[in-house]
Amino acid sequence: MPSKPPGRPGGSPPRAAGRPAGRSDARPGARPDQRPDARGDKRGDPDAKPGPKRPAARAADRPTGSFTPRGGPARDAPRPAPDDAAPRAPKPTRAAPRDRKAGPRPSRPRDPAEAPRLGQPRPPRPDPAPAAPPPTPPPPAREPTAATLRAPAAPPRTDAPPAGPRPPAAPRGSVWLHGLHPVAAALANPNRRPRRLLLTEEAEATLRERFPQPWPLAAERADRAKLDGLLGRDTVHQGAGLLADLLSPPALSAVLERPGPVLVLDQVTDPRNIGAVLRSAAAFGAAAVIMQDRNTPEETGVLAKAASGALETMPLLRAVNLSRTLVALKAAGLWVIGLDAAGEALRGVPLAERRVALVLGAEGAGLRRLTRDTCDEMAGLAMPGTMESLNVSAAAAIALYELTRKA
Repeated sequence: MPSKPPGRPGGSPPRAAGRPAGRSDARPGARPDQRPDARGDKRGDPDAKPGPKRPAARAADRPTGSFTPRGGPARDAPRPAPDDAAPRAPKPTRAAPRDRKAGPRPSRPRDPAEAPRLGQPRPPRPDPAPAAPPPTPPPPAREPTAATLRAPAAPPRTDAPPAGPRPPAAPRGSVWLHGLHPVAAALANPNRRPRRLLLTEEAEATLRERFPQPWPLAAERADRAKLDGLLGRDTVHQGAGLLADLLSPPALSAVLERPGPVLVLDQVTDPRNIGAVLRSAAAFGAAAVIMQDRNTPEETGVLAKAASGALETMPLLRAVNLSRTLVALKAAGLWVIGLDAAGEALRGVPLAERRVALVLGAEGAGLRRLTRDTCDEMAGLAMPGTMESLNVSAAAAIALYELTRKA
């Protein structure tokens, strides 16, 4: 029995090597002469020899219906012959590719005037010459009138003192007192701690007459120029200056043990007015002066100079809440009277048996609403003249006089 050729079961002939199963060598739509077997392709039959190479088909032998791109001639249309007479432009030559192994590309040489080298300063550029402004024609001459004729300016004053340097501030917790009365009262006050005393020769002789030695500290001889530098050129120091610590305010309970009325200042900010009120309070035997802690001046030499020594003898208290302080005065048995121009005239005889706390407001603003509501009554000053109000220090002096009058 003859043997079957090797292959798949069923006796099918073996397929050629390198050809996938179920694939034919003939391309779809190919002519017979383009098949592998016809042109001698080695993929058809391994034993077939290559045949002669046929020339390519011409455009006339190609089938009709060739593709023509839009906007141009057909791909297979014959091109016009070049004109030998017209010169042709040379084709641009492209630079040869750079060999990267040869190293970095050389940099373009720089102009020394364009940019300096590393580490060298840039040369300064010459400034352009400014253009000359066009000449302005002279204004037309005008006849002088009354509006243009003016008196010549007055020459500057030569007798006015030059503005000197600002005086140095006192150390924290201390104040510079100036004037003979404030300095003498501060030296006589045991609660005041002096630090430095500067006197001229005339001021020292006057101070010895008012306050005999021994003094709490030795005096330093100074001239007026030195005092002007320490206290200020515009300060009326009278040749005496004292650097001392600030006074510690006493407690309200200790103040109420003193006899006399109590003055309360509501938002009075002028240090001279406060000093004048202290002077009037000391003159009429008041117990103390109470003012608001906020928006009020500190203890300064101007305040002490206006008080003329009363700052050392009249207690000055500062209240955080003025309305609560008035309530505390009421609880201590004082009759609180607010001074206002719209109130009835203040009479001291009906108040002879009462201890009074007199409340005065700032000039212009007067008493605040809460302070006014806390007072027991409102009173004014009898002023038959044309003025409606007085300075707060003058009003305090008149009111204190009325309260201390017996009949």
